[in-house]
Amino acid sequence: MMAKKPPKPAPRRIFQERLKITALPLYFEGFLLVKRSEHQEYKQYWTELRGTTLFFYNDRKSTIYIDKLDIIDLTCLNEQNSTDKNCAKFTLVLPKEEVQLKTENTESGEEWRGFILTITELSVPQHVSLLPGQVIRLHEVLEREKKRRIETERLPNTSLEEEREPVEDYVDVLNPMPACFYPVSRKEATEMLEKNPSLGNMILRPGSDSRNFSITIRQEIDMPRIKHYKVMSAGKNYTIELEKPVTLPNLFSVIDYFMKETRGNLRPFIYSTDENLEPIIEGQREKMKKDLCIA
Repeated sequence: MMAKKPPKPAPRRIFQERLKITALPLYFEGFLLVKRSEHQEYKQYWTELRGTTLFFYNDRKSTIYIDKLDIIDLTCLNEQNSTDKNCAKFTLVLPKEEVQLKTENTESGEEWRGFILTITELSVPQHVSLLPGQVIRLHEVLEREKKRRIETERLPNTSLEEEREPVEDYVDVLNPMPACFYPVSRKEATEMLEKNPSLGNMILRPGSDSRNFSITIRQEIDMPRIKHYKVMSAGKNYTIELEKPVTLPNLFSVIDYFMKETRGNLRPFIYSTDENLEPIIEGQREKMKKDLCIA
């Protein structure tokens, strides 16, 4: 079997941004045609397998995924007969839905099947037609995934409510923030979105009382409009103050909610290189520290 040239990976800068957003190791990537239960036709996505989750992007250079699929509870992977001999089709059977996948060629289909089965069954499948080098990669991914799960299980289970005194040094570890969070004011968030529209159109920022949060978005319908939404801390959850309030388990889910409800029109503002924003961000970070000490 002749090995086809693998798809060119995303540029390093984009890879770094995706890693920061997903916080999961990349095992495999490439184009996939996907048909979920709510869709009538296949849609093509640049797809990444990170941990036990498939992340779907509009193209190879997009930094923000528009959808994702957790496959850790995969029941089975069923092959389908295809009229096109140059592609492979299979179905992922999950507890709540069945997702149909189609690849651009049979070899990439074997690779996708191999990687998906390896990380969901935690063993390298014997019934895939792969070259020795590809099988070695499966074994490497298997060891990485086993190690990742062990490390995840070792994370402390102690409830934060049991901690009587907040320890500032541990905030980022115990409560990781979405990549679009910036310690800026309402006015500064608006300026960031207006001056850098190519970087995204949604910012998560501290609320006025330093205990809650706000979402600032910039939408272009008839004309650019800035809107602000309160995100209130409710115990271990967060509630978006809408006409019908929406309560979600964490801030990552809050960002996902806005993205999905707008079908990807809202994108997290990801800033990485413009040093002109550093004084603003650093100044607000110091203000937050003082507010937390006072509280």
